[in-house]
Amino acid sequence: MILSDGSINASYVVKNINLANNIERRLEMLGMTTGVKVVILNKKHNGAIILKVRGTRFALGREITDGIEIGEYENE
Repeated sequence: MILSDGSINASYVVKNINLANNIERRLEMLGMTTGVKVVILNKKHNGAIILKVRGTRFALGREITDGIEIGEYENE
C-alpha cells in the first residue's frame, strides 16, 4: 500500500521509498527511513498529507506520498 492510501489517525511502517534520489535523501535526513513508524494526522483535498514522523509533523504532496510504500504497524 502507498502512503496516500492510508487512513487518518492510523499508524504505519515505511516499507520502501521509491522517489528521486535527491528527494529520498532529503526525507532520510529528516528522519523518514525504512522501518520508521508514521502516523497520518490529516489528508487535504488537493492530495497533501500531514503526518507525524519521530515526533515531527510533515506535510507531503501527492507526488511524494505516492512513492512511499507502507505496511500496517504492529504494537510490540
